[in-house]
Amino acid sequence: MKIISLFTGAGGLDLGFEQAGFNVIWANEYDRQIVPTYIANRTEPTISCRDLLKVSSQDLPRVCRGIIGGPPCQSWSVAGAGRGLDDSRGQLMLEYQRILGDLAPDFFVAENVKGMTSPRHAAAFDQFVNGFHNLGYNVVCTTVDAADYGVAQNRERVIFVGYHFRTNQSFKMPPPNGNRATLRDVIGDLSAATPALPGNEANPNLAIVNHEYFFGDYSSHYMSRNRRRGWDEPSFTIQASGRHAPQHPDAAPMEDTGEKDKFRFTGKDRRLSVHECALIQGFPKNYRFQYRDVNDGYKMVGNAVPPPLAKVIAETIKKDLFSCSAPSLDTAADSGSTPRASNSTASC
Repeated sequence: MKIISLFTGAGGLDLGFEQAGFNVIWANEYDRQIVPTYIANRTEPTISCRDLLKVSSQDLPRVCRGIIGGPPCQSWSVAGAGRGLDDSRGQLMLEYQRILGDLAPDFFVAENVKGMTSPRHAAAFDQFVNGFHNLGYNVVCTTVDAADYGVAQNRERVIFVGYHFRTNQSFKMPPPNGNRATLRDVIGDLSAATPALPGNEANPNLAIVNHEYFFGDYSSHYMSRNRRRGWDEPSFTIQASGRHAPQHPDAAPMEDTGEKDKFRFTGKDRRLSVHECALIQGFPKNYRFQYRDVNDGYKMVGNAVPPPLAKVIAETIKKDLFSCSAPSLDTAADSGSTPRASNSTASC
């Protein structure tokens, strides 16, 4: 089951699909600082580092059964500028659709932040859904919390999954699996982390790779709410910034000062390390992140799709479309012939 990965990042979405039995035959990540991490964790990496605006579909493998990817989220994030399609990064979803329409595989998966579903982005959201439908896909859009699928953090994201009309099927997100992981489950056995080197540079001599944490002042935004959860709780959302990494459960509790949006530490503080954040995201312990600036490590981890969540989605797609009991698929996507349309409607 060959698939293509766009906006690949550090490979969290890819890893989940690979764990479910899919084979990523081509991947693309524009940020050159991230590519070494993807390569370091695969025996046969196939990744390019190109501007997707300049990538012709003719340059991609013609035989693929699916396309997966997480277009940049900053344009839709509540914490970001939220400029939507007025931001060039927001328009990259249209490039995703361009390639999808040209290759017409059996399915696609696209992930983004929950902010995409906010009222201010309603017109753009509808444009994306209608765009997928017009390309020949039954589209299902689901908002999920990764904590419901074995990931040790509360992390709400929007998942678009589309099955081509020729499959005569629609995706349905599986119900929560009941595996509620906690911080103790995923980082409870780790030895103490080490602070980053001066200037928050990476330390190449760590006993546990990436087990170093960002140090420095806290912003007023960080101190506007509680940032620490206990050992027997899931983490707060892992963000793409060392400065905004949650506190380690052994750090002192934070308390409300009584002033508006102002908390304080009651004792020693310590952010989670890059390695701890990666484990909370669901990456394997031996997954290595390559960086010189520790903040780049947090950025890669925080922007990734949690592999356990990706695996749940991938296993459902595999069962729906590629199991022995799945209906036989039209091979138009493999042959390059024109895909067959239907009267199916998109649902969201």
